[in-house]
Formats: sequence, structure tokens, C-alpha cells
Amino acid sequence: MVVGLAPAAHGGNRTGRFFTGDRSGDWLYAAMQRAGLANQPTSVSIDDGLRLRGAYVTAVNRCPPPANRPTPKERDNCLPYLVRELRLLSRAKVLVPLGSFAWQGALLALAALELELPRPRPKFAHGTEAAIGPYILLGCYHPSQQNTFTGKLTEEMMDAVFERAKRLAR
Repeated sequence: MVVGLAPAAHGGNRTGRFFTGDRSGDWLYAAMQRAGLANQPTSVSIDDGLRLRGAYVTAVNRCPPPANRPTPKERDNCLPYLVRELRLLSRAKVLVPLGSFAWQGALLALAALELELPRPRPKFAHGTEAAIGPYILLGCYHPSQQNTFTGKLTEEMMDAVFERAKRLAR
């Protein structure tokens, strides 16, 4: 399960599918295709033929945040959606939060499932792993232009996260 921040105003919010029709999605779905988790490297619309294999993409927030800066209050208001998805996707084993905001949201969702969180709470970093109940959180930088254009996140780094996620899910 890939956990993003929120739908982009001109991407997922417009198209009806997270990471669809924006540059972050282009980066994400290309990595997922290279890992064998998607049948194509891009997603431009909800009916473009994209199919995921053994993967699910969601987000902590359900609405695009003003100025692309979600608040903890918005996250907390949307948290029941992520909790419900976790309950429904009983085969999910690995959560890949994209960025620290999604990492915190995933931790809160797992706590809402009444799973005991380690103390101190695991901190986000790219490649960090944390076992919580039946889940493993695997941190990944968000594929935003800010991260990909500056080299903070490279294709190799994202590919390594998805390969690790596949190994952990087996």
C-alpha cells in the first residue's frame, strides 16, 4: 500500500485517482512499473488502462490542501478513510508512506487500529523500516518535483524501496 500526502489539485483531484495526471504520479507509476507493480509507466486519466498488481495507492488527506500544505487537523479529519482502507485490505503487509506527513498519518492510522506503536515512535527517513503489528512501514521520499528535480529522490532510490517492499510482502 502506497500512502501519499493528498490528491494534487490538478492531478488526482481532477482525475479521480491519486497520482494521476501530475508529475509526481508520472514518477511514482514509472517506478511501480519497473518493479512489476503496474502495467504501464504513466497514468493520465481514470480510464487510461492503468492496472496495479499486488499494490494499492491511497493518501492520508482526501482533498487537495490549500497551498499544498496540509494541516494536522485536515489529516485527522481524513484519518478514518485510511483506517477503513487498512481494514478492508486485509492482505496489505507493507505500507510505503511517501514523505513524513504520510508517515505520521500511517502511524496514526495503525494506532487507530489499536496496534501498539513502538516507543519512541519511529521517525521518518527514506528507507526506514518499522514493524508495527502485522505491518511494516517502509519510508520513501515523496516523488514531488522538489525532491526529484534536486536529486533528493532518484529513480534508483525509489526502485530500491519498491524492491524492498516486494521482498517484505512475500
